[in-house]
Amino acid sequence: MDLGLKGKVVIISGGGGKKGSIGACLFEHLAKEEAIPVILDISERGLKYADEIISNGGEALFCKTDVTSPQEVQKAIEVISKKYGRIDAVINNVGCNDGIGLDNSFDEFMESIKLNLASYFLVVKFALPHLKMSKGNILNIGSKVALTGQGKTSGYAAAKGGVLGLTREWAVDLLKDGIRCNAVLIAESYTPMYEEWIATLKNGKEQLEAIQQNIPLGKRMTTPEEIASACLFTISERSSHTTGQYIFVDGGYVHLDRALLNN
Repeated sequence: MDLGLKGKVVIISGGGGKKGSIGACLFEHLAKEEAIPVILDISERGLKYADEIISNGGEALFCKTDVTSPQEVQKAIEVISKKYGRIDAVINNVGCNDGIGLDNSFDEFMESIKLNLASYFLVVKFALPHLKMSKGNILNIGSKVALTGQGKTSGYAAAKGGVLGLTREWAVDLLKDGIRCNAVLIAESYTPMYEEWIATLKNGKEQLEAIQQNIPLGKRMTTPEEIASACLFTISERSSHTTGQYIFVDGGYVHLDRALLNN
């Protein structure tokens, strides 16, 4: 299916993650659709990703950016605008389940909020004039933790709850501008960060298997590629009348009755 993303300028915050991360998969899938993916990330990996696309005849851009800094985000948006003259979509993908809980300090809690929530606000705030001109759209990457809790991760849980609130707020606020805003929610996806977490656990292999057995559809984790595919469809004109929605790409993890697993 042609998603009609060719030539569209799409910002991905946190697109400089390790190969196999959701951000990196988003970048790769956008390039395959001949969109123009733009990475905002503090990691220099983003430059390597962009160079790879350009060397293969595509178009991409990396803006080294601390997305918690208003000044750096504003500067990055100015660079994008000057180079391409438009922004068609923003995918807010930055996130780290950092384990900042009640035992941590207030300052640590606020740093978690800045990274996992305030960064979403900053990117949209500075990109908004360009989204209004293109009648573009916004996609926020969310987490099941906002709805289920997890334990010992107050900062991340609060931030991801805020992401859901912003998604509905922006969908309402931007109706008059023809700008859609949705969220894709993820439960269990085996990214490099997830793999690193499993490696810290005692009997990690057994615990990983136990987690997979609790995922209703196929008793397996959602792949980053499956998440990227859902995201691209959502930002495309194939999804042109979808706004204010929470789209769960999770194999039924959040909503389906666990009793089904025994059938």
